[in-house]
Amino acid sequence: MIQFTPHMRILVATSALDMRKGIDGIAAHCRLILGENPMSGVIFLFISRSRKHLRVLTYDGQGFWLATKRLSVGRFPHWPGAGGAGGESLPVQSLIQELQACQAQVLLQGGDPLQVRALSAWKKIA
Repeated sequence: MIQFTPHMRILVATSALDMRKGIDGIAAHCRLILGENPMSGVIFLFISRSRKHLRVLTYDGQGFWLATKRLSVGRFPHWPGAGGAGGESLPVQSLIQELQACQAQVLLQGGDPLQVRALSAWKKIA
């Protein structure tokens, strides 16, 4: 299991990703499209076009972790910036959105991460 902690940087891709891509394809997407280093320890979250699948990619210093969640019923209703197809003509800043760990947990459970206020239990380590 990949655990989100308050000191982690979590980036959400706002446009859909082809879920047929594996680790190498998603890492290349991070580098070329999102402009981020996939080996930096950042947690990347991706959604499918149907919004029924999501993927999590991160590097732990030894290798990549790739996790997939597929909903059996429904869709992820509150994906940040979802709605644009492809996203090739958008500036890089609008292709990704940074979330706090508590917001990412809410997003993975199907909730709206933008409605979450940081709780005292999720304070960042200075």
